[in-house]
Amino acid sequence: MKHLLSAADLSKDQTLQILDTAEQMHEVQHREVKKLPALRGRTIVNLFFEDSTRTRSSFEIAGKWLSADVINVSAKGSSVSKGESLRDTVLTVAAMGVDGLVIRHHASGAPHQVAQWVDAMVVNAGDGMHEHPTQALLDAYSMRQRLGDLDGRHVAIVGDLTHSRVVRSNLILLKTLGAHVTLVAPPTLMPSGIADWAKDEGFDTSYDLDDVLPHVDAAMMLRVQRERMSGGFFPTAREYTVGYGLTRQRLKVLPEHAVICHPGPMNRGLEITADAADEARSLILDQVSAGVAVRMSVLYHLLASSEGAEN
Repeated sequence: MKHLLSAADLSKDQTLQILDTAEQMHEVQHREVKKLPALRGRTIVNLFFEDSTRTRSSFEIAGKWLSADVINVSAKGSSVSKGESLRDTVLTVAAMGVDGLVIRHHASGAPHQVAQWVDAMVVNAGDGMHEHPTQALLDAYSMRQRLGDLDGRHVAIVGDLTHSRVVRSNLILLKTLGAHVTLVAPPTLMPSGIADWAKDEGFDTSYDLDDVLPHVDAAMMLRVQRERMSGGFFPTAREYTVGYGLTRQRLKVLPEHAVICHPGPMNRGLEITADAADEARSLILDQVSAGVAVRMSVLYHLLASSEGAEN
C-alpha cells in the first residue's frame, strides 16, 4: 500500500495491523521524550486547503514524533491564493523531493487525483463530502479500546449524514471490522439514494433515534454542518435537538456499556448536550488522543516499511 486515499484501500488484516501498531504508538504520548527515529530523514508536507484544528495538528505531531521533517502549507499562505491550480501547487511541492503529502481539500476526489500526479505517498485528510479514512481509523481505535473486538457490535451514526465526509469512511471501515451500522437522521439529512446503498452494503437506516438507541454499543454523533447548508434542513435548532440530539433524557436509554463518540468539532447543545459530551462513557477526548497514535501508525506503515515504499 503506497497511499491511503479511502477506507476501502484497507483489508481487514491491514486495518488491524494499523490499529495494533497505533496501540504501541500511543505509549509514546506518555513518555518524557516523545520521539521515535522511524521516519528520520523523511519529509512530509501537510497541504490543507480547508481549515482544521484536530486533523492538521495531529498529523503534524505524528510526523514530528516519528522524527520526520514536517512542513505545513495552507491555501491562504500558498500560491493557490494567487490563482495557482492544485496540480501546479502539488507538482511544485513534490519537485522539492518530499516523501509524503497529507492533503485536505474541499473537492471530493482531490487526493485521488494528486496521487496520479506525484510519486510521493499521499494520505487523504478529508476530501469534500467524500471520505476521511484516518478519522474512521481513530474512531474504530477508540471504540476498540473500550469495547474490544468490534465484530458483531452495533454502531449508530447519527446526524448530518448528507454533508459528512466521516460517514462513508466509517461505514466502509466498520463493515471491514465486522460491525453492524445503523444510520440515523431526519429525512432532509439522509443522502439521496441511501436505500439502494444500504441494501448493497448491508447497513440499516432509521429516522427514529429513540427506537435505535437502546440497542447500540456505540452512538456516534455527527456535527450539524451549518456552513454547508444553503437551505432549511430542519425548522429550528431546538427541534433538531429534540428529535436527534443526544440529550440527558436519551442517556438514560443508552445501554450502560455503550460508548459515545463525536469526530468534532462539537455543537454543544445542538447534536450533543454537555451532559453527554462530558459523560464517563464519552470517548470524545479519547478520539483526539487516538488521532495522533493512529496517524503515527499510518505514516509509519506507508513510509517506514519497505513494503509500503515499494508497492
